[in-house]
Amino acid sequence: MSLVHLGVIADGNRRWAKSQGLPTIEGHKKGLDAIKSLVEAAAEADIKFITFYVFSTENWGRSEAEVSYIMKLAETRILKYAEKLAAKNARMLILGSKDKLSPKIASAIEKAEKITADCTGITVSFCFNYGGEQEIADAANAAMRKAGEITPETIRANLYHPEVPNVDMVVRTSGEERISGFMLWRAAYSEFMFIKKYFPEMGGDDIKEILKEYENRNRRFGK
Repeated sequence: MSLVHLGVIADGNRRWAKSQGLPTIEGHKKGLDAIKSLVEAAAEADIKFITFYVFSTENWGRSEAEVSYIMKLAETRILKYAEKLAAKNARMLILGSKDKLSPKIASAIEKAEKITADCTGITVSFCFNYGGEQEIADAANAAMRKAGEITPETIRANLYHPEVPNVDMVVRTSGEERISGFMLWRAAYSEFMFIKKYFPEMGGDDIKEILKEYENRNRRFGK
């Protein structure tokens, strides 16, 4: 069974920076390099979807300086990266709530998704200002408005970007072994892999190891 959708909980940017004697913000910058390497390797491996959990709704509770820096990164890098992805026929999606996001970031997200909308290669998604419980609540409310009832099918149809399929393998870096609300609906039958490396240490070769591990799993889906 091929790995169609890989989910990555990008954890350990701050701890990597601390281990290197660097400011926290350097960990986030290095994390962007890891994303690019993983996306390139995933596309080469014919993975159709890769999703990174980069900023949760709980992350607003971090220091004002760190949150401001992350928002500035999003504001300045989302559109630039989308343009690079479009040049490689890759699509970009942002999954999450628009609440608390600045108009500039919301505009960048809209433009990024628009310029990559017709790309047919790998889909690169970012869970940004995302909470798994909030996604399900938003989907349930939308289902009630549109369909008048809540069923697994109507919730599924109203998730953020419902065209994104269930996650086959969820990988979390930094040695932590929890999912922290990542894609709770889509990860119901995911395989899980926990890696000790901090996220900024990840690279293309890790995709090969992830695929090798996935091939050794026996997915029964409760049957």
